[in-house]
Parts: sequence; structure tokens; C-alpha cells
Amino acid sequence: MIVFPPCKINLGLYITGQRADGFHAISSVFYPIPLCDALEVVPMDGEDGTRIFSSSGLLIPGKESSNLVIRAYDLLHAIYGLPAVKIHLHKVIPMGAGLGGGSSDGAWMLRILNDLFQLHIPFEERIRLAAHLGSDCPFFIYDGPCDVSGRGEVLIPFELDLKSYSIWIVNPGIHVSTAQAFQHVPVQPAPENWKAQLLLSPENWSVENAFEKGVGAAHPEIQEVKNTLLQKGAVYVSMTGSGSSVYGIFKNKPAIDGIFPRYFSVLV
Repeated sequence: MIVFPPCKINLGLYITGQRADGFHAISSVFYPIPLCDALEVVPMDGEDGTRIFSSSGLLIPGKESSNLVIRAYDLLHAIYGLPAVKIHLHKVIPMGAGLGGGSSDGAWMLRILNDLFQLHIPFEERIRLAAHLGSDCPFFIYDGPCDVSGRGEVLIPFELDLKSYSIWIVNPGIHVSTAQAFQHVPVQPAPENWKAQLLLSPENWSVENAFEKGVGAAHPEIQEVKNTLLQKGAVYVSMTGSGSSVYGIFKNKPAIDGIFPRYFSVLV
């Protein structure tokens, strides 16, 4: 079975508090983007709980055991018992980029295993299991935009459709540590009713990403990318997540060839 885990962008992101469990509370709207990895899981002969992992595409740093795809398999095996599998992950979504690619891979691993082995895990339980993997993972159990709060596990579907716009995503190749980014972000209440802005056209948005001030100051390339997107006609630009990817929303499809020759750049 093969699935294609997508990424996401943040439409506004505010850090509203420090939770007792050590996580930060957020207020954001997550919007899915059809820039996808590819994840294949194939049953094989072998002892239950055995998994053979391979990857291609972008190089995945760190230990294999820390990969959210592997952690998702081990989590479900501990609860349900799973047959042996071969797993292949083809990475397209840049890592440490604020796009949630790793979180999506982990959540979609839960989804594919649930379907492949007919585990019949209730939806709310899938959300809980995804939250165990990581704060952004629950969103990828859904299939549409969501109003996101808590540490990322409280989700309410959000009616928003940007299909008539083009979205240009640029990653300048800077790996931003989420833990370090949180050290420099202000904790304060989100503006009242700020999500109502997102019901207007993007030309009228003024929502902010609270991480931009600190991360942008440390990495001036981010502001340079934002400036270029605005010059090319974007009606709204923002960094996504804790960075370093930046996106621009365009009413008319821009020409992107040769604009960011050294950076990852994609138009969706």
C-alpha cells in the first residue's frame, strides 16, 4: 500500500502560553498543501513486530529509531500486535522547515497501518495516538484546514478554500531547531477574533507568525525571500511554523524559473 503524506502551512501562528506539561499552547490555522512524500508499507514474512526500513530522496538525519514512521509502527505494534513489514519512505518535503513533513509521515503511517491491517481504530483514538508521536501529527489525521489550539492536538475543521490561488513555497535551506525557536518567541494572547480575517480574501490578511521576529532576525535570508515574493506579486507572505520555509499567496500564477536558484522552491 502506498500513500502520499502532504505538508502544511500555518495561516497565522501565535504562542499563547506555557503548559504544565512543558509544551507551549498555540493558536493557528493549519492548511494542507499538496507537496507530498511517498510512503509504502508491504507485509512480509517474519516475526511479528519486525520492520525493515529504507528511504530515498532527501537525506533523513538522525537515528532510524527516532523517525516518526518507525515510532508509529512500534506504537501500534505495542497495542495491537502487527505483522512484519517492509517500509519505504521517499522524502520530498524539506525537514526542519516548518512544513510538518515528518509529522505527516508519522500520522500517515498510523493511517496506512490502520487500513492495511483493518485495525478499526476509532477516529478520536487515532488523534490521541498521533498526539503521542508529536504536536503537529494530529492535524494530518484530518483531510482539510483546521483551527488548531492546545499544543496542536485540539482541532476544529475550518472552512477555507485557497484553490483559486497559487501558493509559492520557498525553503532557503536553513534548518531551524524548534526548541531554539521557542526560546525567542513572545508568549502572549492572540489578537481577538483574529481567525475572522481568514474568511476574507488573502489581500486583506494581516495575521502574523510569532516566530518570524526571532527566526527572521537570526536568518536574514527569510526576509529576503519574503521581499522577493512580494515583488513578484504575492498578496500575502509569511513564514510557516517555526521556519525556515516562507510562502507567498498569488492571485495570478507567477513565473518561478530561475528566481531562487539555490533554494528549494515549488509552486502549488
